[in-house]
Amino acid sequence: MGMELIISLISGAIGGNVAGGLLKNQSLGTLGNSISGIIGGGLGGAVLSQLGLGAMAGGGGMDIGSILGSVASGGVGGGVVMVVIGIIKKAMAK
Repeated sequence: MGMELIISLISGAIGGNVAGGLLKNQSLGTLGNSISGIIGGGLGGAVLSQLGLGAMAGGGGMDIGSILGSVASGGVGGGVVMVVIGIIKKAMAK
């Protein structure tokens, strides 16, 4: 579980920065994108494991399916949280 969490957090930071690069209007800067991505990566990994999808992806071990599942959930979760925070920040600035 520990290694899967680390992979999800790193993937979340990367996902947050990729989303920030693609969506310049919602970007929070490199540090903000990374922090929101890490939060989203952790949440994405936790949600998938609670839904039982982590076990489906790789059986909970450190095989390639589990690693790819952690990368995907972390990256997507990181990107989504970064965009949501960016939208909220932009709305509050008006």
